[in-house]
Amino acid sequence: MKNILVPVGSSKNAVSHLQYAVDFAKEFGAKLYVIQIFNVYTKAGTMMKVDHILERESMEFLKSHVANVDTKDVEVIVKTFKGKLIDTLELVCQAADIDLILIEPRTTSIKDEVFLGETSGKIIKRTNIPALIVPEGYAFKPIENILMALKSAIVKKENSLGPLKDIQNKFKAKINLLLVKTPFHNEGDFDVNKELSNLISETIYSENPSTYQGVLEHYKTNDPDMLCVVRRKRGFFTKLWENSTILKKDFYTNLPVLVLSGLK
Repeated sequence: MKNILVPVGSSKNAVSHLQYAVDFAKEFGAKLYVIQIFNVYTKAGTMMKVDHILERESMEFLKSHVANVDTKDVEVIVKTFKGKLIDTLELVCQAADIDLILIEPRTTSIKDEVFLGETSGKIIKRTNIPALIVPEGYAFKPIENILMALKSAIVKKENSLGPLKDIQNKFKAKINLLLVKTPFHNEGDFDVNKELSNLISETIYSENPSTYQGVLEHYKTNDPDMLCVVRRKRGFFTKLWENSTILKKDFYTNLPVLVLSGLK
């Protein structure tokens, strides 16, 4: 894991989140890209200089946040971009060869009932970039136990397990695999290939209406310090795709959540 990206919002948790990102990046000897994306909708011929103003303010905002954390000799690259959030984010990740995005749950929302705000929710649901959702105020610590929850263990996409492998190798983490049989179960879904099998210490089987409910059932007995799920439209966030915002009543955890790109 060589390049990590942190989109920064205006939340009160931004500095804490950035410190976690620095600490995480240091473990891997990775570069840290700290960015902010802004967009302006104006009529032609009006507010001609607003882009320059926003770009300058955005850069000053990012630099002030970086100044408030201990960078620990991590190479921190600060950039601002104008454009649509998802399109711009994907272009930046491609250009900088980003391995992982670190996301705070609420970049702008202050509503206590919200787990993933609109911006964070869009990044999770509308990109195929591996992401790590870090709970608000969460201090970095070595990752020792990971619970990976899947409804299908079929792995076809090359390097889709890359971030999980990197984390396991760095921290010598134990990974337990939870296979959840849902109403959408297909024959062969629980066939674990060699690549995934080599990562797993123990496999647990459960039958639940959703992967998330399977996690709720087995969460305490496994005592993980990271949850790993897969981004797919009929996967962990099945019922949550309609809106970008995710409420705590629909999904909540106080652990970091590693969201892999689709395995198929």
